[in-house]
Formats: sequence, C-alpha cells, structure tokens
Amino acid sequence: MKVMKLLPGIGISAGIALFACWLESLLPIPVIGAAVIAMFVGMILNYFFRSTDIFTPGLKFTSKKILKFAIILLGLSLNIATILQVGKMSLTVMIFTLLTCFGGGYFIGKALGLNWKLSNLISAGTGICGGSAIAAISTTIDADDNDVAYAMSATFIFDMAMVILFPIMGHAMGMSAEAFGIWAGTAVNDTSSVVAAGYAFSEAAGDYATMVKLTRTLAIIPTVLVFAIIQFHLKREEAIANRQSGQAVKVNFRFVKIFPWFILGFLGLSIAASVFVIPEALAVHTKSISKFLMVCALAAIGLNTSFASMKKSGIRPMLHGFIISALVVIVALLVEMAMGMI
Repeated sequence: MKVMKLLPGIGISAGIALFACWLESLLPIPVIGAAVIAMFVGMILNYFFRSTDIFTPGLKFTSKKILKFAIILLGLSLNIATILQVGKMSLTVMIFTLLTCFGGGYFIGKALGLNWKLSNLISAGTGICGGSAIAAISTTIDADDNDVAYAMSATFIFDMAMVILFPIMGHAMGMSAEAFGIWAGTAVNDTSSVVAAGYAFSEAAGDYATMVKLTRTLAIIPTVLVFAIIQFHLKREEAIANRQSGQAVKVNFRFVKIFPWFILGFLGLSIAASVFVIPEALAVHTKSISKFLMVCALAAIGLNTSFASMKKSGIRPMLHGFIISALVVIVALLVEMAMGMI
C-alpha cells in the first residue's frame, strides 16, 4: 500500500520534531525555534547516516504535502481584522522593508552569483516571517532542499544576534514601547525571535512586536502568488526552448498546474477567523498543530539536505543574509524616524 510506504519517512520526521520541541522547551528564552533545531538535527543525521530508499517517499510527502497543510492551518490563528487594525501603524515601515528585501536582494543576489531561488528564499525569510515564508515560497517555486536549508540557516544566524542586540540598542536610543515593537516586528525575522526581542525590551513592546509580526505574515499571500506567476513564466519559457531544440515537449503549460492552491486554504481560514467567533482553545490548538507539522516538515528537509552540497555555495548565501538583514534594520529605523516615532 502507498500509505505504508510513507510511514517510515513520516515517522522519523515526527520523531525528530518531538525531540526538537523538547529541546526548545529547555531554553530559558525562545532564541531558536523547534523548526530550526529539527532541520539541523536532520542534517546531522543525514551526514552520519545516509537515508535509505525506505524513508524517501515519506520524507518527500512530509516536506511537501504536510508542509502545505501546516501553512493552511496557520491561517486560523490570524484574525485579519485585528491584525490590520494594529498593522496600520507599521504598514509604511513594512512596505519599505519588503521593498528593501526583494529589491535590494535581487541585485545583491546577482552580484554574489546566487541562483534566483536561493536569493529570494533568503529575502523572503528576512522580509516576511522567517521559516514560514521560506517554507511557503519554496513549495511554490519547487526549490531544492539544500536551498531551503541554507536560507533557513542564514536567517536563523542573524536572528540570534538580533535577539541580543535589539533590546540593548532600543534602550540606548530611548525608544518607546510602541516604537521598539514596530521596529522589532518589522526587522527581526522569525516569530520566536521577534517575541524574544520584544518582551526582552518590555511587556508592551512584546505585545506590539507580536501583532506587527502577524501583520507581516499576511504578506505571504501576495508574495506566494507573485512567485507562482514567475515560476509559471519560467516553466513555459523552458518548455518553449526545449521544443525549439528539437525535444518533444508540449508548450501549453497551464498556470493552474503551478498555482499554489494551499494559499487559498490559508486565506480562507484567516477570513473565517475574522468573520466567525473561533473558540480561543481551538485557535490555540490549531496553531500548535500547525507549528508541529511545520517542525516535522523542516526535519524532513534536513534529512534530505547534504552538508557537502551546501558547502559548494560557500559563504555567499550567508553574506547575502547579512547584508539584507542589516539593510532592513537600518531602513526600518530610518522610516520610523521620518514618521516621528523616534
């Protein structure tokens, strides 16, 4: 049976995910999320114990299908109405930081000679919401697991530095809780790191940072759709080029084949959470399930990732991540100053 073939890969991914969640619970502050831990554990296991064919179907299913389902479930924890109300204060800052990530990231990636998928995954992780954005976009553009792992690593490393440095810099500049919350919510990458940095500054700053971060998460929707269109055109051009070279390839490549249907589920649950009264317990449990499934998916990606393959890219992806992260921090700060928040 096909289901039986999936179980070994799903089982080992879930086991690593449980171990990663346990390790995360031991940390005094959420500096590193379980998803990143699971990915690195998977990569280490891959290095010492080469995965066999028995795990391959389940790992592929977990890293693709289960990942999409996790993103869909995430929508139920996002009340669009509430988020947009809080997001009005940070919308201008977010627009500038997103333009910095994808606009500046394009030219920086070109200059460093990175492939467009890896470059944009790093930009998405930095500009939107760390691992969730990388995961959503990677499934849309059919990114290689090594690129996903490198993008996750690049955003994670600078998140750790931001968690420590942001509260120190915020107090040194005499920022208010609101100003710091908007700054951290728009400039720090992963949700766990935003929460850690925000509440390290103050309780109020942590609340602001969390809500601003959730607003950024909604940017997944238009971003994924844009990348779906880009991927469609690239696939179509590739099919045309292959036919012209004499290969028997159909050119009528349809957009519906590549459209990220899972994003409609994400949007549908977000709208449902905004229109209907969703019991808090249900929203909390759904978010926990979504988070765990995403940890499982990152574990599978780690198990499919080779350190040797990542090593070939050298330091350039990390340099890309550093430059983009630094630019976002500076741009967010300058925009807040121009708006009179600081």
